[in-house]
Amino acid sequence: MTSPNHDLLTSQAHVWNHLYSYINSMSLKCAIQLGIPDAIDAHGGPMPLSRLSAALSVPPAKSDALRRLMRLLVHSKFFEKVNVSDSNEDAYVLTGASRLLLRRSTLNMAPLVLVVLDRISVDPWHGMGEWLRDGRASMFETEHGSSFWEYAEGSARLDGLFNEGMASDAGCVAGVLGRDGRRVFEGVGTVVDVGGGIGATARGFAAEFPGSEWVVLDLPRVVEGLEGSEKLRFVGGDMFESIPQADAVFLKWVLHDWSDEDCVKILKNCKEAISTKGGKVILVELVVEDREEDDKATETQLFFDLTMMAVINGKERNEKEWAKLFFTAGFGNYKITPVLGLRSVIEVFP
Repeated sequence: MTSPNHDLLTSQAHVWNHLYSYINSMSLKCAIQLGIPDAIDAHGGPMPLSRLSAALSVPPAKSDALRRLMRLLVHSKFFEKVNVSDSNEDAYVLTGASRLLLRRSTLNMAPLVLVVLDRISVDPWHGMGEWLRDGRASMFETEHGSSFWEYAEGSARLDGLFNEGMASDAGCVAGVLGRDGRRVFEGVGTVVDVGGGIGATARGFAAEFPGSEWVVLDLPRVVEGLEGSEKLRFVGGDMFESIPQADAVFLKWVLHDWSDEDCVKILKNCKEAISTKGGKVILVELVVEDREEDDKATETQLFFDLTMMAVINGKERNEKEWAKLFFTAGFGNYKITPVLGLRSVIEVFP
């Protein structure tokens, strides 16, 4: 039996942890802005603190501050501290997580980190209580007076970071499905990538599945001037109006941006596009597991859900919610394959 003091102090520690947990995010952002992962990578081995400080142009008076920052980043498993036989200094090496932050990496997640933690994205959270009482669609709109998409259209910096972040994720998805999910695209000839942006996903899949042909559908301003290839072409259009005919329609992280009503409209257009025998819709989305216990995967999914709510009035969905959308749009069956970590591949059949 625990004492009342133990329960009190445990609860206090719990509040403290959540109160200061934003420091993990801000420290990660700082590491990217300073270029810490790239500096360690360029060093080619365990990098002593003094050399890291010099490489980052950190003045000697701030070297201890850098050491303390690295201590937290090591605890958060972005770097590993190692012993170097000929030095008494702390030295650091990359981990799997920090390798995803390297500029040279085809899976570079740094742009996504920077756009999510940008002041433009973070400031709306300060008005969450105000937003819950007003009539605006999203916290972003309450803070900035326009939707995220409208704001990004007028900000080349924000739009560029967002597109780079989505492009890095495309490489990850294509690589994983190329190894562990090939059956999803078996027998599929032509695929329309709806909301495919600058074509990073389609290019990745065209390389992984040479028997397929890809059409990227996005707004005219997005695809204007983009060059395709024999297996890839770009089409300007609106998924709410119509989608080109194909064997399959592919949507990666698209439907979570939209309300249930809008999703049904998009899915109905998808159904018309795959009217040929054997057609299907392929989604890459979160399927929230709704676990009540302290599960990090579920917690991260719930973070995504509130981010969608805050920024674009979108939502993440559990299986029951996904099924309702599919059947309302006129589909007859679906299959969920949890092959992408926190996300799943969902095949939807007429």
